Amino acid sequence: MIKASKRAMGIEYAIRDVVLPARELEKQGVKIIKLNIGDPVKFDFQPPEHMKKAYCEAIMEGHNYYGDSEGDKDLRAAIVEREKKKNGVDITPEDVQVTAAVTEALQFIFGALIDGGEEILIPGPSYPPYVALVHFYGGVPVAYRTIEEEGWQPDIDDMRKKISDKTRAIAVINPNNPTGALYEKKTLQEIIDLAGEYDIPIISDEIYDLMTYEGKHVSPASLTKDVPVIIMNGLSKVYFATGWRLGYMCFVDPENKLAEVREAIGKLARIRLCPNTPAQKAAIAGLTGPMDYLDEYMAKLKERRDYIYKRLNEIPGISTQKPEGAFYIFPKIEDGPWKNDKEFVLDVLHNAHVLFVHGSGFGEGGEMHFRSIFLAPVPILEEAMDNLEKFMKERLG
Repeated sequence: MIKASKRAMGIEYAIRDVVLPARELEKQGVKIIKLNIGDPVKFDFQPPEHMKKAYCEAIMEGHNYYGDSEGDKDLRAAIVEREKKKNGVDITPEDVQVTAAVTEALQFIFGALIDGGEEILIPGPSYPPYVALVHFYGGVPVAYRTIEEEGWQPDIDDMRKKISDKTRAIAVINPNNPTGALYEKKTLQEIIDLAGEYDIPIISDEIYDLMTYEGKHVSPASLTKDVPVIIMNGLSKVYFATGWRLGYMCFVDPENKLAEVREAIGKLARIRLCPNTPAQKAAIAGLTGPMDYLDEYMAKLKERRDYIYKRLNEIPGISTQKPEGAFYIFPKIEDGPWKNDKEFVLDVLHNAHVLFVHGSGFGEGGEMHFRSIFLAPVPILEEAMDNLEKFMKERLG
């Protein structure tokens, strides 16, 4: 047998890994309520009409060629205007790199920062590619604590303790996946100050930036004076175009400290040729067009957030914090016979026929938790919660 690389074989992606046992049940005719993958388009959400029309027109008008490696110049200009309006940052199109979604942006950033043994500070728990990709490039992901009792806000004291001479960057996912936390402005300023003290850049994942409920998103890039911040964003969430796989990164770097990193990222971008050309044309329509659809979508999500939050806290053996952003909730398994959270999730799958993701799949801090989406309409969430409640009552006697 020809062996695969250890780095590739070591990659895990819990969100999709749990689908495999669910498929086996479906083959047997079992109906599974899937609350594992954060894809709005699998439910009653779609990209706005003007974006879909622009995508089709781009294809029919012949925009099916290789584009520039850094991205379409008009799209980069639209991104600049979007980021200036949203975050008040002083950037130019030369500070923007278009990518195949945020995942490719992460690949570029980690590929440019890591030679072998370097450390990236990530929130614990964290979106799985942060752990997997840092490992893949030979680095070490180091989780900083987030405080569940405080709505999963980052623990700045713990973050300070985790910084070493090998730390290359601090990653911030806000609003957060998997917890749904929305970080406070004061906390973000403390992270900026800490990064400045140790001369470390910040990687800011802002893919859910306009998907908030009671509060408003604040970007660390809007607070920085001299600390470099790499903003990552894209079309998948706020613009509801998950399958288009288009994103971007912006370098907010007042003192040009990231010059060499940017050069390395440019090399990585050129070797993969270019992002999706017609999708970029559609992205221009999205970034410059109306966003009135978002009010309707967020009203639906808030109703679903409120429902699942209430129901989960009423189920014996489970408690949860209220998410303030995105469309995830991260409950704690307070009681039960399970040795670990993966055993819990598989037991729920096989006996309640609801598919969640085990919390340990999101790394340190996720143990004995599970993640659920709340994208589904309330009747589907109600059926899932009814199944879960019955299951927990049976397990707890």
